[in-house]
Formats: sequence, C-alpha cells, structure tokens
Amino acid sequence: MTAAPPRTDGWVGDRFGVRLHTGGSVVGWELPELVGLALRRNPRRAHLLVSTVLGKHVPVEPGLVRGAGRLLGLLVAASLGELPADRVRTAAEALRRGDHDPVDALVAGHRPATGTAVFGFAETATGLGHCVAEALHARSYLHSTRREVAGVPVALRFEEGHSHATAHLVQPQPAGLLGGGGPDEVLVLVDDELSTGTTAIGAIRALHAVAPRRRYVVAALIDLRSPADAATLDAFADDLGVAITVVALTSGGVHLPAGLAGAAAAHVAAHPAAPSAAAPVPPVTRVVLPWPAALPEGGRHGALGAEAAAFDAAVSAAAEVLDAAVPAGRVLVVGTEELMYLPLRLATALVTPLRTVRFQTTTRSPVHPVDDPGYPVRRAFRFVSPEPDPDGVPRYLYNATWDDGTDPDAVVVVVDAATDTAALSAPDGLFAALAVLGVPLVLAVVPGADPSILGDRP
Repeated sequence: MTAAPPRTDGWVGDRFGVRLHTGGSVVGWELPELVGLALRRNPRRAHLLVSTVLGKHVPVEPGLVRGAGRLLGLLVAASLGELPADRVRTAAEALRRGDHDPVDALVAGHRPATGTAVFGFAETATGLGHCVAEALHARSYLHSTRREVAGVPVALRFEEGHSHATAHLVQPQPAGLLGGGGPDEVLVLVDDELSTGTTAIGAIRALHAVAPRRRYVVAALIDLRSPADAATLDAFADDLGVAITVVALTSGGVHLPAGLAGAAAAHVAAHPAAPSAAAPVPPVTRVVLPWPAALPEGGRHGALGAEAAAFDAAVSAAAEVLDAAVPAGRVLVVGTEELMYLPLRLATALVTPLRTVRFQTTTRSPVHPVDDPGYPVRRAFRFVSPEPDPDGVPRYLYNATWDDGTDPDAVVVVVDAATDTAALSAPDGLFAALAVLGVPLVLAVVPGADPSILGDRP
C-alpha cells in the first residue's frame, strides 16, 4: 500500500503564478494532495488539474484509486444521515497513509436506508462513479458516454462546455432504468472535479425531464466553485423545486493570474512535444478474458446493484485467466478511455507478493508534457484512436512510469470488444507508441455484455 503521490503543482505555479488553495475538507485532505497543475493544449482552458487519485493521467496504486472513490461514496452516505462523519474521517486518514482497509470495512458494513441511483460523467468519472455506487450499495449505476452504440436508443443528451469533447450521450438498457427507483430515490451525480457546476446543472435538467426526483447529490473529488457558482446552483434547485446537495473530498480554488491563457499558449507553442520515437510494433500477448454476455462490464448501459455479486465473481474468473499471462514485477494496467472500472478491478486482483501494480487509462485530453519532477505529466504517448467510428481526434497515454519515474516491467492494456481493432497494432497505434518501453505487452480483451440482452433486465 502506498500513500497519495507527492504534490506536483510547483512547475506551473513558479512559472505562471497559478496557485491552489484549500477551502475546507471534512476528511482533512488538502487540495494540492489531490491534484497537480499542468498545461492544456486546449483553447478553452489554459490549465489542467491532474488528479493524484483518479488513475487517469497519473499511474496510481489501484487500492488508492478505488479507496478514494469509495470514500467519496461514504461521504455521500454521511450527507444522507446514514454514517457518522467522524467514522468516515477516520477512514480517510487511514487512506491518506496508504491503508484502504478501513474504507473497505465501512463499505462492507454499510446498510443503506435511503434508495440511491448513481450517474457518472464520461470520460474521467466513469470508474469513479462506479466506486461511489459500490460504497452506497446503489440500485443502479449509469454513466454518460461519447460512444453511440448501434441499436441502443439515446435517452437524452447534454453538453459540457469547457471539455475537450463536449457531447454526452445517455444510453440506458432497459430505457426505464433511469426512473426505476421512483421520485423518492436520490440520484447521485459523480464527477472528478466540480469547477462551476454548469455541467451538473445541465445534466440534472436533462435527467429530471426524463425521470424526476425530489433530491439530488452532486459528488466530486474536488469542489472549486466560487460563492457565485454555489448561489447559481442553489437558485437552480429552487426553480426546479428539488433539493441539491454537494459533497467533495475537499473544496478550494485555483488562482489564475491575468494573461495566463496567452502565456501558456505561447509556452506550449515554443516548446512542442517531441515526436514519439519510431519503433516497430512489438509482439503482444493477446488474452481473451471470460465474461458473461448478460452482465454489464461497465456502466455505459447501466449496472444494477443486484448484479454486484455476479460482477465480483466475473472479475475473479477474468483475473485468474489474466494472471497466467502477466509476469511478476512492476505491472502497469491500462484501461482505455471510458473503460476504467473493470480494468481497475483487474489491476487490484493482479496484486501479489511478487507483483506490484499501478493503474491508469488512456484519454482524449491533450496535455502538454514537461519532464520535471514538479510537473505531473512528464511524457506523452500519442496514438490513433482504436475506438469505433473514431472522430479523428488522437488519443493519449501519459507518464506510464513507476513511482520513481522509471519504466514498469510489463504493461497490460484492457479493452472491450469494440476497441479490439486493428488500430491498436497500427504503425501509429497504441502498441507502437508503447514499444519505446521495451517491456512485455499484454492485450486483455473483455468481450463484454450484449446490449440487446441487457434490455431484457428488470
């Protein structure tokens, strides 16, 4: 077990005057412990907050990723009056030291009295939302998606204004899954970062039109809203006639000096990322993992709380097959874009006395890398999207390093059936990009559930 990575906000802070400050935390964590500062290659926003516990841009010990998500779920339970806040804080203090057992014990012992459903935002919060749903023993978990699946109706759409990919689709199976708990069920919306609350307002408005509730909870790892933003959310709740509560591991703010966008853009333009080293596509060990056709491998079409035991059993069976193909040593498990939760669970299961594991996923987010210990994204692997019907936007994997900055001994890439395409092994694909590491590569393919079968669930 390891504690959260060291803070990595110094490089951007020293050069551009960006500052993080903690406003408050019911679990005692500081904002710079949970995020580092990087520069975006995105005209909408100059900076990026890189989470140290999400497992997206930074490789993280899988127990910490899952523990942070489950801790957020426990905070939601405390906000609903179902757990004492001091017990959650004690578990958070242990997790901060690298011990996630107290969080796990609280989750196992939690007996919810309030019915909940959980909704996660693509792409970064798909796994985080599933961990929150775990902790709450929620009736269902569903996340938005950027992948439109043929044959599955789109129940609703909403936009995320500042994102690199703004459109969110919601494709539950069955279509009535969203409203299955009735108006008294609490809907918990989960994101990694709550910056202004605008995206949450848009999502609640769209979801409320389809399946109205009386109460909503917005849960995020960090809450960066200004007092004006908070007032806007309160006014929206009053207008809609609902209660909306916000829960976060910590709150605070980011000081952005005048002229930051121009200064950051000038720096990025003057220091282009070095092109990936040319390398032939290395041999890859391909493993097809067993998975039940009627069991969701994630939350794209909805996962039911009643399926949790079956999911755990399926993870164990898949991990047993994968374990035989993965060497000992330091292993990096890589999820692909929205497929975060199942790779996280597999990463957790691969930990043995002879094997240490770190977890992260690929992303659409274009981040400027800087090889400096005070900067969170030290190198970038750019590759063509293996996703179906790609939008022409390249994908990225960042860092892919161990805690001390060295390369892992092996990399396991976990994909679903739709991402198991020839693009992975193309000259400009992910495996060619990873060839520079010179380590064994394993492709783990999860066949996943048949969406047409999922539509027959109650």
